[in-house]
Amino acid sequence: MATVSMRQVSGSHRAPTPPAATGRTLETLAGLDDRELLRIVRSQPLDSARRVAACELLVSRHRNLVRSCVQRYNRSPEPTEDLMQVGYVGLLKAINNFDPDVGGSLAAYAQPCISGEIKRHFRDKRWQVHVERSMQELVLQVRDATRLLTQRLGHVPADEEVAGHLGISDDDLREARRADLVFQPASLDAPLAGQPDSASLADVLGEEDPEVEHTLDMESVATHWDELPRREQKILLLRFYGDMTQAEIGQQLGISQMHVSRLLAHALGHLRQRLLGPPETTPAARLASASS
Repeated sequence: MATVSMRQVSGSHRAPTPPAATGRTLETLAGLDDRELLRIVRSQPLDSARRVAACELLVSRHRNLVRSCVQRYNRSPEPTEDLMQVGYVGLLKAINNFDPDVGGSLAAYAQPCISGEIKRHFRDKRWQVHVERSMQELVLQVRDATRLLTQRLGHVPADEEVAGHLGISDDDLREARRADLVFQPASLDAPLAGQPDSASLADVLGEEDPEVEHTLDMESVATHWDELPRREQKILLLRFYGDMTQAEIGQQLGISQMHVSRLLAHALGHLRQRLLGPPETTPAARLASASS
């Protein structure tokens, strides 16, 4: 990540890039307190060497504040140095926006600005799959609670302990766990630990099995099978499992082929309606029904 500059933070300003603060300017301003430096930042033009020097001194004095905000993310896959740069962006925004004449301290004002900038970085840059903002924040809370409870209890906390500590339901915790998995998805080409011949994740993924869909369809039919009369059940079995023609079925049951056709159509129509619902009526059919 590129080093933060005042030009990056200044947003839409078209002023020329500020000159680097000279050693003499820094030495002159080093004895001033934060309020005096902040007044220089607010009063001087963007390309002023005094303004740049005042910003550098303020950033230097509050470097540990940025580091403390970054510290909570030390277990994330994002490099600490990158997060420090993001934190400095938040600190510079706080320096630009803080009014020393209103009162309060820069540190108190800057802390939520720095944390907010880091959270925005994770929300907008790091998630590989879209996750709602509320869920992203819950993921961070679960991580913090897990670390806190591990230190307090002396063991990795159970899900019930984490959920109780945060005051959330088990379902919410499971959703947060799943959301945490998409933060840094694994590659299908990644090698599997403990597997011979450098097997990858793609090697152990299953393929679509058409028999699964067939099984689900048959389970659906079985749910409504007993709603059919015995004779219609037998006709369906002879037709689709015995592979018999309608004429052969009629001979075996002692009925005509036309009667078999009607019974077969009735049975199939009943099952189709039970499984798929009533057929949609076309506009032409509705018009014909209304005119009759």
